[in-house]
Amino acid sequence: MKKFYVTTPIYYVNDSPHIGHAYTTILADVLSRYHRGAGEDVFFLTGLDEHGQKVKQAAEKRGMSPQAHADDLAPRFLNLWKKLDIRYDDFVRTTQERHKKIVQAVLQKVHDAGDIYSGEYEGLYSVAEERFITPEEHATGQFRDVKTIKEKNYFFRMGKYQQKLIDYIQAHPDFIRPEHRRNEMLGFLKQPLEDLCISRPKSRMDWGIEIPFDKDYVTYVWFDALINYISIPGYMSDEKKFAKWWPADVHLIGKDILTTHSIYWPTMLFSLGLPLPKVIFAHGWWLTGQAKMSKSLGNVVNPLDLIEQYGVDAVRYYLMREMVLGQDANFTLESFIKCFNSDLANDYGNLLNRVSGLTAKNHGGIVPKPGALTPAEEEIKKLAETLPGQVRELVAVFKVQEAVTAVIEFVRVLNKYVETQAPWKLAKTDMEAAGRVIYTAAEGLRIATVMLEPVMPVKTATVLDVLGATDSGSVWGQLKAGTVLKTHPPLFPRIEVEKA
Repeated sequence: MKKFYVTTPIYYVNDSPHIGHAYTTILADVLSRYHRGAGEDVFFLTGLDEHGQKVKQAAEKRGMSPQAHADDLAPRFLNLWKKLDIRYDDFVRTTQERHKKIVQAVLQKVHDAGDIYSGEYEGLYSVAEERFITPEEHATGQFRDVKTIKEKNYFFRMGKYQQKLIDYIQAHPDFIRPEHRRNEMLGFLKQPLEDLCISRPKSRMDWGIEIPFDKDYVTYVWFDALINYISIPGYMSDEKKFAKWWPADVHLIGKDILTTHSIYWPTMLFSLGLPLPKVIFAHGWWLTGQAKMSKSLGNVVNPLDLIEQYGVDAVRYYLMREMVLGQDANFTLESFIKCFNSDLANDYGNLLNRVSGLTAKNHGGIVPKPGALTPAEEEIKKLAETLPGQVRELVAVFKVQEAVTAVIEFVRVLNKYVETQAPWKLAKTDMEAAGRVIYTAAEGLRIATVMLEPVMPVKTATVLDVLGATDSGSVWGQLKAGTVLKTHPPLFPRIEVEKA
C-alpha cells in the first residue's frame, strides 16, 4: 500500500492557538483525508514545542513553572483540533520522554561522528527567534529583542554540509516549494553557511533537554523540535515503523520557519545519514488588513469564535478555498460571509434543497430512476466521472484551493442544469423526464459531496445521509433509485450581513 506521511510544525505553547495554527493543521487534515480516500496508508503528525526561552518567559509572566504552563495550554490545542474535526494519528509534546530520549540519542550520535564541537562565540542573539543572527539579518529590522551575547557553547558543523545541500536542492526541484521559496533558499546559501549553536548554558536558560555529554547545557530549542519528525515515527526506537514512514512526504510549514526547515533540518539529517523529506512546503500568512496577524497588533482571529457562530465546516471550507498555497491571504469577515453565502448557501446548500424538495414534491420522496440519458445528462455524467481524478491530481501537487474550486464549479454546473431542464415543469407532462433530471442532479451532488468530504466532513456526512449513500464512492451510478430521501434542515442558512 502506498504511504503518505504529513507533518505540521509543532506549535509553541507560549499562547493560545489562533487562525494560523488552525490553517496549517486543517490543511494537513484535508491532505491526509484525500490520501486516505485514494486508498493510501496515512500518518499525520502534529503537536507542541514546549521547550525554549519563549515558553519559559510566557510561563514566568503567568507565575507558573514552564511544565505547568505547557500542561495548561496543551489542552487548548487538543480541544481546538477536536472542534475543527482534525483527525491526527499522533500528537507529540516535546516534554514527553519518548521524544526527549531520542533527542539525546541523536545528539550523542552526531557528537560521536565529530559534527558537534565546543567553542566560545560572541554575536547577536534574537530572543524572539531564539537564535543567533548575522549582522545582515539584524540590519533588515525583522528580528526583535536582539542582544549581544558572549559565551561558551556547543556547535553543529552545519557549514560542512553547505555544498551537499546546494547540490541536493538543485537536483530535486520539488524539495522546497513553492519555487520562489526554493530560489530564496538557494540565494541564502550563496553566503558562507556558519555552524549552528545548538546549546544554551543552564546558567542562562535551563528549560530544555539536557545535553547528554555535558550536564551544564540544554539543547537549543530548534535542534530539539525538528527531531520530532523522526522521533515519533520510530527513529532509534522502532526500526520497522521508521522504515515504513520515513522519509516524510511533506512537511507543511509557514514561510517564517523556512530557513530552519530547509537549512538546519536537512544538514542534521545529512549528519545522521538519513534521507531528506520529499517536500518542504511553505505556505503564506493569513493577514488582516494586509498586516500579519499578531498578538501585539491585536488583530488575531480566534477560530473558536468563528466556529461557534458559523460552524466548523464553514471555517474549514473558507480557509481551504481562499488561500492559494504559497501566497498570503487576507482574512476579513466580509470575505468569509461572501464565500459562505455564495458557495455554501447559494450553490451547495441550494442544490440539496432543490433535489430533496423536488423529490418530495413530485416523486414521493423517493429517488427516481435515471432513465435513458439525453446529451444533457451525458455531459453531466462525463464531468462527474472526470472530477475525482481532477481533484486528486490537484491535491497531489498541493493545489488544494484549485481542487475545492473545481468541485464547487461542478456544483454550479449542476444548479444551472436543473434550472435549464426545469424538472418542476417536466413533472406536469413527462414524469419520466423529470425523474431523469432529478436523478442526475442527485447523483452529481453525491459525487461532489464525496469529493468535498475531506474539507467539510460534518456537512458532507449529513448530505450523504439524506441521500442514503453514506457508504458510496466516487463512481457514477452508485446512488440507488428507490432510495427514500431523509428530511433535513437547511444545510447552510444564508448569513444576513447586517446581523453579522
